[in-house]
Amino acid sequence: MNDGPTAAAELSPDDPLVQPFTGPSPYDDYVRATLLNTLQKPLTEAAVEMGFLVTTQVMELWFTLIAHEWRAAREAFAKDRLPDAMDALLRSRHAAGALNCSWLPIAGLTPAQFNELRPAFGKASGFQSAMYRHLEFLLGEKSAALLRSHHGDPVVYEGLREAYHEPSLYDEVLRFLHRRGLPVPEVVRERDVTTPYTAHQGVVAAWRHVYAAAEPHPLLALAELLTDLAELVTRWRFDHVMVVRRAMGTKGGTAGSAGLHWLEQRATRPVFPELWTVRGDV
Repeated sequence: MNDGPTAAAELSPDDPLVQPFTGPSPYDDYVRATLLNTLQKPLTEAAVEMGFLVTTQVMELWFTLIAHEWRAAREAFAKDRLPDAMDALLRSRHAAGALNCSWLPIAGLTPAQFNELRPAFGKASGFQSAMYRHLEFLLGEKSAALLRSHHGDPVVYEGLREAYHEPSLYDEVLRFLHRRGLPVPEVVRERDVTTPYTAHQGVVAAWRHVYAAAEPHPLLALAELLTDLAELVTRWRFDHVMVVRRAMGTKGGTAGSAGLHWLEQRATRPVFPELWTVRGDV
């Protein structure tokens, strides 16, 4: 007999929810779940390879979403639409938090486990991720050499080439600050956006107006939200370092990279650097 709460929740054969679909379900048409679930193709017998594939594919999806939100924020700043920019940055902060949690399934790989699946990589490396490169370009980490490395894939290359020549998110933030009356130097506002962004003392001075104001400055929430994002990006980079250090130590990376040493160097590069410097000036 089954007359408890479960029975009450059972669907009748006539319920619309259980009627057969003609072709894929509307859910699958929209989410493309069946397609997503066919994209994992392990190449070894390693028990951990499926987790590695799913983890890296999920990260690529988070990269896509974060890049989308940062582009939306950049466009809103360029049009002086601060509420829209803040909304996009808030959404990206949630996505970046989820991205960082994505390390968990593979964070404890042992060297033996990693060695089992490493032959599947061939010459592949996370270093080659085009969507992560979009994120770095949006942060002002421009590199002509890394752009050229994608030249063999015309579609990917064209998208990155466009991103390379566009202002970064931070470039548009600083131009927005200037239009709001903060003293962002012209040399920063008119800089060559195809070069890596470097810290400028004049930008520190501009942020100091925000942080040292007697009353809470209207742009303090923006400054703190950008700092949140900078911290999340840095934590993701350091978590990457720790995953690699635990799984393979100081061995050279795939595709000829320097592995751990290269990641450690990248992890120490500050994101939105003046927002960290100004804290010591207040």
